[in-house]
Amino acid sequence: MKKIMIVGAHGAIARLVTERLLAETQVELVLYLRQAERLNQYATNSRVTLVDGDVNDTEKLRQAMTGVDMIYSNLGGVDLGEQTKQLLLAMQQTGQTRLVFMSALGAHHEVTGKFGDWNEQAIHYFLPGFRSAAEQLVAAGVTYTEVRPAWLTDQPEISYETTTLADGFKGTEVSRASVADFIVKVIEDPSTYQKESIGLNKPNTDGDQPSWF
Repeated sequence: MKKIMIVGAHGAIARLVTERLLAETQVELVLYLRQAERLNQYATNSRVTLVDGDVNDTEKLRQAMTGVDMIYSNLGGVDLGEQTKQLLLAMQQTGQTRLVFMSALGAHHEVTGKFGDWNEQAIHYFLPGFRSAAEQLVAAGVTYTEVRPAWLTDQPEISYETTTLADGFKGTEVSRASVADFIVKVIEDPSTYQKESIGLNKPNTDGDQPSWF
């Protein structure tokens, strides 16, 4: 049975992915997060291992990922570059190679025009971490799928299109359910989107900024 590790497992998209994987597949899950009691609803699930840990605790992280088949990182924050360094170090030490990595639009300076300018201002505090992480993924030699969603909504819909870096970025928004759907599909078929950075957006949402601003 395939075993998947989710790092940063309390994130909103990570929780959607967890629910879908438990409902639709037979995979086992290692859920790694700080304050693991926040996911105590899974404590008695025989397919789930809860690990209370910080990604900067390399020893605990390494122990938790030993023997898994694939890792999905839902890490974030202004120190994402340092967190990514520790994640990749643990992967190297345990021989892990397949990684789905949650990033952000703008991580590669790929969002142009007025929306690109707006996005730079809106998340300027976090972009250095995403950009550092993006560089590290390539340099580490792991088989990554970097996910760059547009601005996130909680709409209960699955409606999205994908773009590569060569395509440029499209749209301004996408639902968390859509991002979770993409991640679940990659987990189900790890041979897809290998060493690719994929943008996700809801079709026909182009504009100077997301619709609710």
